[in-house]
Amino acid sequence: MIARSLCEQAHLYVWDEPLNFIDVYSRMQLEQLLEEYAPTMVLVEHDQAFRDAVATQIVSL
Repeated sequence: MIARSLCEQAHLYVWDEPLNFIDVYSRMQLEQLLEEYAPTMVLVEHDQAFRDAVATQIVSL
C-alpha cells in the first residue's frame, strides 16, 4: 500500500505508522526513496531514527 500510495500523484501524502509490519530492507528502501523524492507529507511515526532520517520538521503533540 505504501508503494501504491507513492505511485499516485498527490499534493500531500498522509501516512500513519508506515513502518508497521515492514522488514529492514524495505525500510531502508523507503528511507532512500523519501529522501530522494521528497514528497510533501504528514507522517505519524514513533520510530525516532526514521523520523530523523526523513522529516524536515517535527511537530510534537
